[in-house]
Amino acid sequence: MKALLGKKLGMTQVFVDGDRLVPVTVVEAGPCVITQVKTEENDGYSAIQIGYGDIEERKVNQPLKGHFAKAKVTPKRYLAEVRIDNPEEFKAGEVLTAGIFSAGERADIVGISKGKGFQGVIKRHGFSGGPGGHGSHFHRAPGSIGAAATPSRVPKGKRMAGHMGSERVTSANLEIVKVDPERNIVLLKGAVPGAKGSLVVVKESSKSK
Repeated sequence: MKALLGKKLGMTQVFVDGDRLVPVTVVEAGPCVITQVKTEENDGYSAIQIGYGDIEERKVNQPLKGHFAKAKVTPKRYLAEVRIDNPEEFKAGEVLTAGIFSAGERADIVGISKGKGFQGVIKRHGFSGGPGGHGSHFHRAPGSIGAAATPSRVPKGKRMAGHMGSERVTSANLEIVKVDPERNIVLLKGAVPGAKGSLVVVKESSKSK
């Protein structure tokens, strides 16, 4: 499993094969440093912990300071775990860059979607609403949410107005259009979740295996 933490920089478009215009999202993927290697013998499973983004040492608590000192790396703002099958090939302090990916591969992108606050059922769930004419008193309301004597309650999971966005979203199986290892830039076809500057996880697509 290949994975990197990164930052969404925004969207643009590039020409592919000379004449085909493709919309892409620009992601700064890495550099990430390995802060811990977990093995089956010590931890019960195999994984590596990667860190991304520097943070001032005064903002890190004592346990994390010791954790980073043991790996001989500077404190990192974000940490994530990546399951692997071959932990013996990695070591703490090793740096992973966007070069682990290549153009043409597929990737899953995980991010936190844009928060939209409290929204009604039309925007949140795509309800059609009522007539738009002046004679109607039913425009954007959800309609009846109850039932008769059985079960005489509102069922769990009923689609209603409420908080929208700001949740973990995965865009699966996106094509990697271009990789710039020197600048740690990855161009992904289409849109990815999150606002500009937000944290994203770029990992090998589970569907491409």
